[in-house]
Amino acid sequence: MSFTAELIISILLLVGGVFLLVGSIGLARLPDIFTRLHGPTKATTLGITGVLLSSLIYHSLNQGGLSVAELLITLFLLITAPVAANMVAKVALHHDNPPIPRTSGQALMARAKERKAPEQDSDQT
Repeated sequence: MSFTAELIISILLLVGGVFLLVGSIGLARLPDIFTRLHGPTKATTLGITGVLLSSLIYHSLNQGGLSVAELLITLFLLITAPVAANMVAKVALHHDNPPIPRTSGQALMARAKERKAPEQDSDQT
């Protein structure tokens, strides 16, 4: 394996590991469920994507062809993580989990729970 390939794989592993660490710390340290969702859905998804891309490059170079398994896992995670976060946020909203007081848009949360459209200002029409 060439030095360039090893360098790219190492950089992807390091960047992925840093994002995984930041996402895990965010999951543990953020104050409420709505802010806590950002850790696993944003940073951790990006981190595992870096790790899987490095694995894809490594196995593709060693096997002489494209490693489809890592590519499919990466695509599946990138598609399902935002959907899962949306579902968790909806469940938290309907179970009356309160956001922290400094969260903006709390009036929108009440209207979303009632499944109503946001109110429009009369001067915007």
